[in-house]
Amino acid sequence: MKELSENQQTQEAPCYILAVETSCDETSVAVVKDGREVLSNLISSQIETHKAFGGVVPEVASRKHVEVITLMLEQAIEESGIRPRDLSAIAVTQGPGLVGALLVGIVAAKTLAMALGKPLIGTHHIAGHIYANRLTQELKYPAMALVVSGGHTELVHMESEGKFKLIGRTRDDAVGEAYDKVARALGCPYPGGPHVDRMASEAEQVVPLPRVWLEADSYDFSLSGLKSAVLNVLNQAKMRGETLEASAVARGFQEAVVEVLVEKAVRAVRQYGSQQLLLCGGVAANRGLRTALQERCEREGLELLIPPMVYCTDNAAMIGAAAYLKWQRGEISEFDAKADPGLSLEEWSVQSV
Repeated sequence: MKELSENQQTQEAPCYILAVETSCDETSVAVVKDGREVLSNLISSQIETHKAFGGVVPEVASRKHVEVITLMLEQAIEESGIRPRDLSAIAVTQGPGLVGALLVGIVAAKTLAMALGKPLIGTHHIAGHIYANRLTQELKYPAMALVVSGGHTELVHMESEGKFKLIGRTRDDAVGEAYDKVARALGCPYPGGPHVDRMASEAEQVVPLPRVWLEADSYDFSLSGLKSAVLNVLNQAKMRGETLEASAVARGFQEAVVEVLVEKAVRAVRQYGSQQLLLCGGVAANRGLRTALQERCEREGLELLIPPMVYCTDNAAMIGAAAYLKWQRGEISEFDAKADPGLSLEEWSVQSV
């Protein structure tokens, strides 16, 4: 990480960051002003492509990114109304994610940054999800973030802006991953999460399933046992020649997941004295989780922030919002920065307050 020279950064001039996100199966390019105002945010989804395989195929995802990234860069700049030479920096998701997919974005971002003579800001994908909330609302510190996505389930404490400390994480499956596996067992197409959420909301009956709390003082999560419990319930019913309502199983699974997420998040907010609880990541679009958190936080008198649906799933606007943290402090990346599927959120934290 290197620092900007004074003539590259001034507090008076607006900051226009072009951001690129290609960590998994969405290609996205955005232009964000001062880390808050979204001037353009293009997203190209690969869901229909991967649906035929029942999940994301890394090599296919990489090739799809290559097909559209150049056109999307051009279109995002055009829609923003900003001239390329007026951009302040180029940001890109450096990790975590699929290494091939990350490489496509990094090569495109480096090429554009070099061509325009602009700084490069390698950005953490989860920091993006967290600061997606800042695109629509003001953040207060200390804050607690509940990150729930296809690959991540984490509780992140932020004592101050851009300072991340992981206090809890999944020990096996992430929430989104578990949803997809349970959906497959229930006969739902990929991506399964939205189908399980819908079935759970429509169910009149519920199949009771265990809650996985782990140690009394732990903020970690575990979903593999719950996933196995769902499979056992389905297999036992089949052996007995019984028919279980898929919606009742979906509701039992969702209630078991949501109760643990909500309880641990609220307990963490209380223990760490957080002023806000931020819901982040693709599973933040889950209606059951959103509703349960909203109701619990209202009863507890806690301030809950949830980004609009468009900023819950992977998008480049959130990367621009997180990259602005680094821009403000003059912390930019070297041009030999590499894709890092295991990039640490804590280590990515800003170096200065």
